[in-house]
Order: sequence, then structure tokens, then C-alpha cells
Amino acid sequence: MNLAIAAVWFLTIVIDTVGQLAFKAAASENTQHDGIAHWKAMAIRPWIWIGITSYIIEFFTWLIFLSLVPLSDGVMLGSINIVVILIAGRLFFNEKLTRNRLIGVILISLGVTVVGLGT
Repeated sequence: MNLAIAAVWFLTIVIDTVGQLAFKAAASENTQHDGIAHWKAMAIRPWIWIGITSYIIEFFTWLIFLSLVPLSDGVMLGSINIVVILIAGRLFFNEKLTRNRLIGVILISLGVTVVGLGT
């Protein structure tokens, strides 16, 4: 994997993680409203817009990444996002890291490593 591909891959991971964390922060905020009022209150909060903006940017970086690698490799390498987001959820939202999740993280990481070394 050359430096340009690795840089774009890293960028997609970072942007996707920021988007997921922003959406989680937006969803976790207590708006003290029910129904449509809840969604209206959430729509004016910055976290939701950070998440949406991150996803728009990530869409284009993902297209760039896929233009540089075969689709099968790109999708496999993109799986590392699951690991990074799980770790970020643990760090920022104190989410549980169970034994099964840890096993999954290890297996995904090994798979991404194998694919990454072959690219």
C-alpha cells in the first residue's frame, strides 16, 4: 500500500469516526421534548450538523479511496472503522467492551492486517 492510499484510508477512518461520535453525541443529548419537538430540538444542535457534514466529506473521501484500490480490498480495509468506532465509543461514551466484542475487534483487526499487507 503506497503512502497516498494509506493517507486517504486514514482520512476516511478519522472522518467516519468523527461522524459517528457526533451522531452519538446528538442522540445522547437530553432535549426534554417528545416526538417531533425532540427532532426539531436536535436539528438545531451542532453535533447533528457535525455528523452530517462528516458524512458528506467521508462520502467523497471514500470515493477517492475506492478509485485507488480494488473494491474487495477497499471494503475489507474499511472494516477497521468498526474497531476504531468501538474504541472511540468506549473512550468518549464509556460504552461496554465485552469479551465477545473484544474477540470481534481482534478478528477484524487481523483480517484488515492480512488484506492491508496484500495490497
